[in-house]
Amino acid sequence: MKHTGTLVAVAALFAGTGAIAQNEFITIGTGGQTGVYYVVGQSICRLVNRGTEEHGLQCTAPSTGGSVANINAIKSGDQTMGVAQSDQQYYGYNGEASFEEPYEALRAVFSVHPEPFTVVARADAGIETFDDLEGKRVNIGNPGSGQRATMDVVMEAAGWTTDQFSLASELQATEQAQALCDNNIDAFVYQVGHPNGSIQEAFSSCDAVFVDVTGDYIDQLIADNAFYAEATIPASLYEGVEDDTTTFGVRATFVSSADVAEDTVYEVVKAVFDNFDRFKRLHPAFGNLEQEQMIQAGLSAPLHPGAERYYQEQGWMDGGS
Repeated sequence: MKHTGTLVAVAALFAGTGAIAQNEFITIGTGGQTGVYYVVGQSICRLVNRGTEEHGLQCTAPSTGGSVANINAIKSGDQTMGVAQSDQQYYGYNGEASFEEPYEALRAVFSVHPEPFTVVARADAGIETFDDLEGKRVNIGNPGSGQRATMDVVMEAAGWTTDQFSLASELQATEQAQALCDNNIDAFVYQVGHPNGSIQEAFSSCDAVFVDVTGDYIDQLIADNAFYAEATIPASLYEGVEDDTTTFGVRATFVSSADVAEDTVYEVVKAVFDNFDRFKRLHPAFGNLEQEQMIQAGLSAPLHPGAERYYQEQGWMDGGS
């Protein structure tokens, strides 16, 4: 009992300085286990946990429903950080599309890899363009996922509802390749970085093809929304694919909340960028990442002060920004 006063004094010291207490647990929301979001979260946690003895953070990155689910979980306090498509970051902050009200405490940390909106179809389904999906059995993605949110936007732009399909399934990303090869669906959509294991599974297990996503309504989406851009899926990334695929896409982004301590976000950002070459080796989709793009591209919510402090220290951002 004689040490009680000392313990209280130490606790008060930590509280007063804003320093990270020992064994602070942080949770990063990801996506399905076959997707790149899961690798992003796991990779960041691996780098953070290498320095636990120094900064006191312990990180976990469970599989989740994806972009929309992650932003909602950060808002409710169930997750510290998460991965989300750049369009869903915009919608979450502004309270549009899948989000009923603005989440003004949402904060950007950095962006990661490009994510083309991808359509994969059975070769025998007669699907050569996005418009050919009409009347087909299509997996449009599980509610809460970024791919579903983008599919909803594309359908609205095309003037479609789910009634356009003979079946609109809502399978998880981990289920859709097998469903395609089992002939339970004709096609699936996926907003994902490439190369991707689930898509490779489809090409390896059955006769599948990529489908171009183009048209006047896609051009209009790109023109009207700064977070969309034309995108190409190189044929070289998948065995047996002969032609590049033309589509559009977003970027994967890493987000948090203004309620998360500056020191916490600073240490996570530091863990990634102080070990940047190691991070880039953790997935082929990270291979061409550049720091300058990652601190700007696709970030539509305000930058978290912890991230901003690190970028200023590196000379990547003006101190007055």
